[in-house]
Amino acid sequence: MSANTGRGSSGVEVSPHAHAIAAYGETLVLVHDADVASVRALAELGRSALREARRDGVRGVASDMELRSVAAEAAGLARRTDRRLQADIDHALTVVDDYPTVFSAWEERRITRDHVDAVVKAGTGLPDEVRGEFEVAAIAVCERDIATRVKPALRALAEKLHERTFTDRHREAAAGRCVRVAHGTDGMSDVIATVPTVIAVGMLDRLTQMGQSVKDARTAGAGADAAGACEPADTRTMDQLRADILGDLVLGGAPVVDPTYGTDRAGGLGAIRARVQVAITAETLMGRDENPAEAVGAGLVDADTVRQLAGQVSEWDRLFIDPVTRTPVEIDTYRPTASMKKLLMARDQHCRFPGCRRAAIRCELDHTIDYALGGHTHIFNLAHLCQRHHSMKQFTKWEVRQVGGGVLEWTSPLGRVYREDVPIPAVCFTIDTADPPPDAALGGPPPGEAAPF
Repeated sequence: MSANTGRGSSGVEVSPHAHAIAAYGETLVLVHDADVASVRALAELGRSALREARRDGVRGVASDMELRSVAAEAAGLARRTDRRLQADIDHALTVVDDYPTVFSAWEERRITRDHVDAVVKAGTGLPDEVRGEFEVAAIAVCERDIATRVKPALRALAEKLHERTFTDRHREAAAGRCVRVAHGTDGMSDVIATVPTVIAVGMLDRLTQMGQSVKDARTAGAGADAAGACEPADTRTMDQLRADILGDLVLGGAPVVDPTYGTDRAGGLGAIRARVQVAITAETLMGRDENPAEAVGAGLVDADTVRQLAGQVSEWDRLFIDPVTRTPVEIDTYRPTASMKKLLMARDQHCRFPGCRRAAIRCELDHTIDYALGGHTHIFNLAHLCQRHHSMKQFTKWEVRQVGGGVLEWTSPLGRVYREDVPIPAVCFTIDTADPPPDAALGGPPPGEAAPF
């Protein structure tokens, strides 16, 4: 028996981490209670400041000055900046006064503080008359998963309730696209580009592909040169490579140093094109509505942009969605292996370890039951895992099993069970049986399908 493990009175092996995990669980309760009390106290500070400012019927600048004064007083206690404290007061007022149902769910520990912040951010701009409906639906969404993984669904929910179409708001927002530079320390600056989501996702993907090509080329060419001297290996991280290549592309039009360049051909980096996985409903693709599409792993995209993209691609796939569970069930293609990969990528969207958001295109397909142990290469025995969690499944005591319908059940070394449901697409067309759409013979995929490309 390992020196780090022992057995309890029942003879069951006790993890060496059990005590530390239990202590952390108790701490989480204390932190939750403190966070709730802090937000309530900050909201009351804001109300107190507003009451004082309006006592004599004075509003406007006087209200802001009173808030600044209260924030400065509280900042002295917290040893923080008054600007940050005033922002916290504003946020607390929004949470407590504008989202009371969400605040109550947080108090009851049905959702977390991160969920609250995600709901408030997604609900920005919603009309007051629909906020209550949004709160109830948003809580139900948040109870299904951690905050980072429900943000797309919250954005889609807010979009559904918004009085203006996503396309109209995108056109207006796109007019504000820009590039800014924020100068930092040590001779470094941040270049910030505000661009449409599809452009941003495509830029990052192309930079990543180029960076990987550089690493592959340097690895393949490592060793002694013609003179017998050893060429040093490229030790740059992927973030460093993306930054260097971006600078080359903007300043030189192409990477200045392209290690994929050969004596008999041009460099290969310039041939790399960006990839963006987008899902759009059949109705939107055919122009019957203006509902937004989804850039998988990123966010919503306006219908006009996606229809333009759909007209430029050489192939696109019809993805059948279960109208009840809203999860992918089948995809059209003639190559079984490719079909399996595409279906699993559409189904999983990201790494299927609880809480991980790494996109499926950056993950590995893992046999839940190892192939060497008799596991079949079938969609009900495959799931995307990032390299980190793939290795953890293989080399630690974390275990996983598929319980059907793509649902995974993870068991920790301490015996805790975490259910990993199939991600629900933010974009999904469902048929209203009381008012069915026109016949699908007009072209494009029939209703009830989404088209990722």
